[in-house]
Amino acid sequence: MRRSLLGRLLAVSALVAACSVAATAWIAVQTTSGAIKQEQGQNLTADARIYDTLLEYAARNPTWDGVGATVRELARESGRRVALTTQSRQPLADSATGANAPALPPQASAVVDPLSVDTVLAARGPDGQSAAADRIDPRAVGPFRLSAADSAALRHKADIQVECLNRAGIASDVVVGASGRPRVQVVGNDPERALGTRCDLAELDTPTRSERKALDALTELADACLKRQGREGVRLNNDLSWGDPVPVVVPSTPGPVAPRPAPAPGDAPPREAGPSAEGPERTGENDRAIASCVGTARSEQLSSYVASPALLFIGDEGGATLTGFDLSPANTARIAGAAALVLALTVGASVFAGARLVRPLHALTGAAQRMRDGEEPASVPVTGDDEVARLAAAFNDMSAHRARLEEQRKAMVSDVAHELRTPLSNIRGWLEAAQDGLADPDPAFVSSLLEEAVLLQHIIDDLQDLAEADAGALRLHPETVEVRELLGQVAAAHQARAENAGVTLVVAAPSPGPELCADPVRLRQVVGNLVSNAVRHTPEGGRVTLSACACACDEDGGAVLIEVADTGSGIPAAALPHVFDRFWRAEKSRSRRTGGSGLGLAIVRKLVEAHGGTVGAASTEGEGSAFVLRLPATPPDGMTTAI
Repeated sequence: MRRSLLGRLLAVSALVAACSVAATAWIAVQTTSGAIKQEQGQNLTADARIYDTLLEYAARNPTWDGVGATVRELARESGRRVALTTQSRQPLADSATGANAPALPPQASAVVDPLSVDTVLAARGPDGQSAAADRIDPRAVGPFRLSAADSAALRHKADIQVECLNRAGIASDVVVGASGRPRVQVVGNDPERALGTRCDLAELDTPTRSERKALDALTELADACLKRQGREGVRLNNDLSWGDPVPVVVPSTPGPVAPRPAPAPGDAPPREAGPSAEGPERTGENDRAIASCVGTARSEQLSSYVASPALLFIGDEGGATLTGFDLSPANTARIAGAAALVLALTVGASVFAGARLVRPLHALTGAAQRMRDGEEPASVPVTGDDEVARLAAAFNDMSAHRARLEEQRKAMVSDVAHELRTPLSNIRGWLEAAQDGLADPDPAFVSSLLEEAVLLQHIIDDLQDLAEADAGALRLHPETVEVRELLGQVAAAHQARAENAGVTLVVAAPSPGPELCADPVRLRQVVGNLVSNAVRHTPEGGRVTLSACACACDEDGGAVLIEVADTGSGIPAAALPHVFDRFWRAEKSRSRRTGGSGLGLAIVRKLVEAHGGTVGAASTEGEGSAFVLRLPATPPDGMTTAI
């Protein structure tokens, strides 16, 4: 499999597909992750601002009446859909007021409850404030909200203290909290620096009548909670700490549910009761119980001053809610599944294409092996017009040509055996007859044996010439030849045979005739073979014409055309392409009375090709034939060497 074309194609395709899928998936994941994180960060910031605005509204108002304007303003600024419903999904306000607005999703984006703040969204609020450890929004002050008169009086005192601190070289300012109580804030947020001055900051620590009343009510609720647990009651300060009051700058709103109690003179600082934004968790079961009861009391006290919990839905501008996308295990599985599907499709396509590619190659291999084993060659199916199809077509042509050559080889062996057997049989017969005393070795006897021996020698010489030509060992000795003179010599050599056959032999060439550079011996042999065949196949009263002419149309300096035409029986059109094949004869009986050995025209073609020329035949059955030699006027390069 490792060396097969299909295996290598499949391996390369799978590797390329895996690399491309992995690279694409990695780039997509990286890009998508960055875009998702950025989009989620932007959405979360916008959602936090919407949540904080509605949370502030709920902390300052006992009901949701009139929140519609705020919801629409938030939707306009954020470009998103904002909707509020009760916990039973009764609509309170919705920025999508159209009749075709999509239904709200089954899950809300957040719950707006000032007594149970979402710490994640609250931490992203635009005011930077976060809920205390009891998750109560610091803007929910309820009965601790000061009247305008009390707030103004305290503001006047705060301004006096700020002026005093400024004179002492301590930069400070007045900050008003959600309840309306002002407080002095030292620049650098270090109130301990103000304790060493003559400025009486404790004057601002005194609670107002309304604050004392609210604080007493809160203390009663906390005591009730502690008594239910079997614990003693607690005294709360106005900053919601318990124990002796601490002389510090009074905060604007109730602080954490577990403030630091005032330490007694000489005592170590107490531990904090519960988590807060300012320090670690206090240890001690009693402090934790107090902190829990104070938180419960605050929620109970503020419940009538804040709006009831509401469900918040945030979606896109068109009204549909955004579920978002993240690289959760499910989404990661989808990405992996898509990559696996692409890889499987690539591998499947590679297998399909590879199988179609390898199938004809297997057929070619099988056919070649059968040819090697000597079996009958068979053609390979050719489908399409691609490279493999062209290879199959070339193989079929080669197989057919090989089959023809094999048939010719077998026929040639048979013909050679037949041509050699006939004269040898005659010679043997006469010699056996002489040995048995049945024939006298007179001159006629010797002449008959000599004739058969000459015929045998002629066949052997022809075979030798063909073998030398095929082996490239045939040598030519070119010289200038006057074609008319050469045709005359050939005609004179065959004149007696022509006269005996009643055939007129004519030379029709201009005088002086064209000249060419050729081996005169081999050229006379070529023309002689053509004349001998023409005389043999021309009936009595016929005519054989030898002609020559110069042709100046050749790009290599011209050519000489030699034609041998007869008025004989002609050659059938189907047999014309085979006249130059070895041992081919139109008369299949191979009788000496009707033809020669079938090597004459094969030798003609080989000798003409050795001179760099060509030979062609044209014939009309019943009218005669014409053989035309086309020889170059100048000898080709290397003509004196073996070819």
